[in-house]
Amino acid sequence: MSSPTIQQISECFIKPSHLSQDSKQVIPLATWDLAMLSYHYIQKGLLFKKPDAQDNFTQVFLQKLKDALSLTLAHFYPLAGRLAKKQDSHSFALFVDCVNSPGARFVHSSVDTTVSDILSPPYVPIIVQSFFDHHKAVNYDGLNMSLLTVQVTELIDGIFIGCSVNHSVSDGTSYWNFFNTLSRNFQGSGVTSQPIHDRWFPDGHGPFLSLPFTRDDQFISRYEAPILQERIFHFSVANLARIKAKTNALCKDRAVRISSLQALSAIIWRCLTRVRGLTKDQITSCCMSANNRLRLDPLLSTNYFGNCVQVLKTFTTASKLLENNLEWAALQLNQTIVQHDDKSVRESVATWLKTRHPKQLGLPDDPGNIVISSSPRFNMYGNEFGFGEPVAILCGYANKFDGKVTLYQGSEGGGSIDAAICLNPKIMSALECDEEFLDALNSSSD
Repeated sequence: MSSPTIQQISECFIKPSHLSQDSKQVIPLATWDLAMLSYHYIQKGLLFKKPDAQDNFTQVFLQKLKDALSLTLAHFYPLAGRLAKKQDSHSFALFVDCVNSPGARFVHSSVDTTVSDILSPPYVPIIVQSFFDHHKAVNYDGLNMSLLTVQVTELIDGIFIGCSVNHSVSDGTSYWNFFNTLSRNFQGSGVTSQPIHDRWFPDGHGPFLSLPFTRDDQFISRYEAPILQERIFHFSVANLARIKAKTNALCKDRAVRISSLQALSAIIWRCLTRVRGLTKDQITSCCMSANNRLRLDPLLSTNYFGNCVQVLKTFTTASKLLENNLEWAALQLNQTIVQHDDKSVRESVATWLKTRHPKQLGLPDDPGNIVISSSPRFNMYGNEFGFGEPVAILCGYANKFDGKVTLYQGSEGGGSIDAAICLNPKIMSALECDEEFLDALNSSSD
């Protein structure tokens, strides 16, 4: 059976409802922003069940969402801009031009499929990739395309609101702050906290950082994902409490407390290493995203808008990871996180400034590597657009590879976690039969 096809109904561009004096400016890209130029846009969105048929429902909803977006962009005005650059013979600097732009893109589309067609299969259907704009675009493409697109896709019995946001302008914290504000504006409750657009630079640098390149192919690569299966595994509150208690009971150092997130990450790391069949001496690594806002001294506000995230890498050999118990793996992750402080952040930035080379997605393609991104702490299911609570959180093609794990707020709330795991189909089949992984999913286990 062939996959249904998305039909685009309309598109337009939305500008901020008003421009303050601050928004009539350029915003330079900082270190963590520039490091993301070769990555894809952020693509995440929410699936809702459509209410019973109402007269002019679609037209009323779309206009209300456009109005809410315009109000939201008055505060998150970089998302209505475009990337621009200053070039000389040896280097260039990038910034966001907040004025000379048609605005954020808004797309209305439809597809002949149901909510059940999306949620019932074990693996996320490929049609979901069409629920987002900027397919396969890298952030550097923001020179010529919108930095934000809101795409509303009508299903037979549902509505999907998908946002694609340039990852050189926003990280996950900024993305969900924007989405939460869009929801509040839709409901008429307005902005509760203002985003902060002043970029952070290490002492002696900024506001414009030059990149030592003269051609795009010196720092931009375009990653094509292999054939992957993506499955969303649900870890209930009971599952996570049991996993956390078990891990801390094994921990000999009573001064250390392993969190639920660290325990779950350790299980996923161990299970993926096992089912991949690595040799004993092969290096395996677990990369976790760390929000630097609360690690810098002085602290940055949680409303800091831009990239302030860093990947922390914990590595060992496959034999050490699997021959030791779960507590040992969780403790390695815990130590990496605890040691990541102001000094560590600044040393990492200083190292990057020596080359100023953007990170390259999928390079090198390490069969022993897993990357855990996003955060179940983000407010995802609290967004409301007149349909009640979302029934699912889904993401697009962007930034996926074998071993990518994306963590979402669990649909049942209360601290539950949904983990979207992307794997080679053969490895996915092995993970689905792994005893340790199945035990972690089974809250009735002793």
